[in-house]
Amino acid sequence: MKRGEKSSLVVFYKQVTYRDDDGGDDGDHDHDHDQAAHERLIAKASHVFNASQVEGFVPETDAELPAGPVFDPITQAEEFARATGAKIKEEGERACFIPSLDEIHMPERRRFTGTETISAAESFYATLCHELVHWSGAKTRLDRDLSGRFGSESYAMEELVAELGAAFLCSDLKITPETRRDHAQYIANWLRVLKSDKKAIFTAASKASEAAKWLNERRP
Repeated sequence: MKRGEKSSLVVFYKQVTYRDDDGGDDGDHDHDHDQAAHERLIAKASHVFNASQVEGFVPETDAELPAGPVFDPITQAEEFARATGAKIKEEGERACFIPSLDEIHMPERRRFTGTETISAAESFYATLCHELVHWSGAKTRLDRDLSGRFGSESYAMEELVAELGAAFLCSDLKITPETRRDHAQYIANWLRVLKSDKKAIFTAASKASEAAKWLNERRP
């Protein structure tokens, strides 16, 4: 395990079928007892590590990845990322902002191959914009602290801000000409968590707009 790495909690759900024995056994017959079928969910929690967190481990799937990126760099997006001044490392297979290091880690570009709704290039730069919005919220920059209002839900709110901000930035950079279904689906997941606060989306949009504006102002 790489030094300083922390595990993530995952919960595995499985549906199982079991039967209740509804018949009595009087010893005078050998036919099967009548049984009623029932279904139930079983949950099991585990702490796991990503393959990229393990020192020297090379996933077998890496052999199936292309040798290099399958997309060409988008000039305006590259210039924008450089102008922010963020320290960006492209390695491994996880995208994240690490506050303690003040670094953005992005997966290798060859890992972005696109889907039916988004190209490889759009996927890479949308992910990078998402992490740049997280980066913008650090105490030494916009000092975005959502814990006062949202408490334990502040993580979900920050993710919503980052995803909205990424959509705004992609539009500004003309990477995606219109709102993509990917963004809408992602945001809907967080809105379900925050449905108790009907004004949360307005707060998230305001914070996302502030972050996008601040990041855009880093450009000459």
